[in-house]
Amino acid sequence: MEGNAEKYIAKSVGSEHKPDKRMLERQVSVLGEMLIDSMGVKAYNEKVREFRLEETLQGNDVVLKIHALQRIALGPEAKPPQPEDCLVAVKELRTRIIDMLAQRVVKERINKELQDRIQQRQDQYMQELKLAILKKHSGPENPTTLKKYASLQELERRSLGKSIMEVLRPSTVDEIVGQQRAIKALMAKIGSPYPQHVLLYGPPGVGKTSVARLALKVAKTKKHSPFTGDSSFIEVDGTTLRWDTREIANPLLGSVHDPIYQGSNKELSETGIPEPKTGLVTQAHGGILFIDEIGEMDPVLQNKLLKVLEDKRISFESIYYDDSNKNIPLYIQKLFEEGAPADFILIGATTRQPESINPAFRSRCTEVFFDPLTPADIVIIINNAIDKLGVQIEKGCAEIISQYTIEGRKAVNILADAYNIAITSADCAPEEVRISCSDVYTVIQNSRLAPCVRLTDKIHSRIGRVLALGVAGYIGSVLEIEAIAFPALKKGEGTIRINDTAGSMTKDSVFNAAAVIRKISGEFVSDYDVHVNCIGGGRVDGPSAGIAILTALASAITQRPVRQDIAVTGEISIQGEVKPVGGIIEKIYGAKQNDMSAVIIPAKNSKEVPADLSGIEVYAVKRAEEVLEILFSDN
Repeated sequence: MEGNAEKYIAKSVGSEHKPDKRMLERQVSVLGEMLIDSMGVKAYNEKVREFRLEETLQGNDVVLKIHALQRIALGPEAKPPQPEDCLVAVKELRTRIIDMLAQRVVKERINKELQDRIQQRQDQYMQELKLAILKKHSGPENPTTLKKYASLQELERRSLGKSIMEVLRPSTVDEIVGQQRAIKALMAKIGSPYPQHVLLYGPPGVGKTSVARLALKVAKTKKHSPFTGDSSFIEVDGTTLRWDTREIANPLLGSVHDPIYQGSNKELSETGIPEPKTGLVTQAHGGILFIDEIGEMDPVLQNKLLKVLEDKRISFESIYYDDSNKNIPLYIQKLFEEGAPADFILIGATTRQPESINPAFRSRCTEVFFDPLTPADIVIIINNAIDKLGVQIEKGCAEIISQYTIEGRKAVNILADAYNIAITSADCAPEEVRISCSDVYTVIQNSRLAPCVRLTDKIHSRIGRVLALGVAGYIGSVLEIEAIAFPALKKGEGTIRINDTAGSMTKDSVFNAAAVIRKISGEFVSDYDVHVNCIGGGRVDGPSAGIAILTALASAITQRPVRQDIAVTGEISIQGEVKPVGGIIEKIYGAKQNDMSAVIIPAKNSKEVPADLSGIEVYAVKRAEEVLEILFSDN
């Protein structure tokens, strides 16, 4: 079009003299072609038909042709030129047609660029549409995600097999050692037609988690049990449970994903619909929720869990939820209006004392206490593990391990380490392994383990030395309390010294003991320089060492030997009465761990002694005289 315009403009440039008829006809013809090019054939023909100019343009009259072109180019109001004005009319017409031609050139350029952009956008849209259709039919995958998925599958194909701890884990209730009373109690509470929430107390590594898991397995077999084969056992560690106070993240109870900030699924976020995410309490619906170390949970989260236990449902709230919105899916509407079901049995395990647990939890749960393990229990656990491994073990290995731990899990870990050392040293097949005592001692040395059992000379009685019983948590222990007495330089001016690390209540027990000695024997402790020592240097406090301190002082003053196969516990009053103390069961098991023949406890604690207790004798006493009579007697 631009080339034609230049051609026509060049043709139109003429001299200033008056053209002859032939030259004028030639110019008119050129202007007609230019007009057709500037308007387009279709528009030109429409104008010609509108003004009925067909015959005029085909005729021989130049003036009429000029007027016809004027009407088409300038409009129907154009006046016909006079013959002498034809040159001027042709110039005006030529100028108008050139302008029209230039406008069309610019317009075509714009249209072409516009068409190119439209085509580019259309191609891009078609490409996106094709990808969307492919994604719809092929799912959310792309080469990158498929590559990552293939990498995960490759990792799944590689496995180291079972760990030795998985192999040695108890698979039946009969394999749990030393917890028969606790197992029986838990089975009764879980296997009942009306199961109860339970709190399990006890030292670490005695089988609380294993018993809880196996209890559900047994309960599923009971005809009257509400648990079914689909009942789940959801396990979580209370020390790792975290939640957001804004309720946008709560793995235990569930949370609501904010459609703006949290970014729930695309369909919901585009419409501004919040999406609730159910938590572990809903996953445990119809089954058991086991929370290990429940005493370490956040107190606020504990209170929220209590509400769920009462309602047996978990509710969800969000300022973005609009119940009048008809685009909300039914499941979201149900979660917001009715909540999610959370009818489960809670089993919480803790190594804390009951006093440190939320009282509201304790009031809603029954309590089961697990006993500390004795060395004999550890030996049985080791022998069971040996049978599972199918290996040989040197005589005495189990007994060595039992001296260095009171935890069943730790005992199995020591055995597993010894097994690994033995198989590495022998470089033999697993079934040919023989674990020796030296392998066990190697593990003990590498792990820097100290004996948990203090073996003493039980045969020979000793003056001024008494074995007392203490408790820390659920672990009972034997404490050595010794006393020595020298006649004071002046009667009545003797001194009494006791460890600075001893607590105030223990120091008070010394003065109580001095009063009782004077009461029952007439001896004045003030006539002696007395030193009472709690061996080990640890901080010892509480009144339960009262009768031990009394016996040590009496022995030191009277020089009467004390039996070393009996451990004692009990508070002493200044009237010589033996008062009850706490932790009786743990103290008795601590005495058994240290191979004591008997224990002396307050008579008012006698009901706390397990009915099935064996392997140790229990003396229940009311007065100090009874204690001294037993401890000062011959073996």
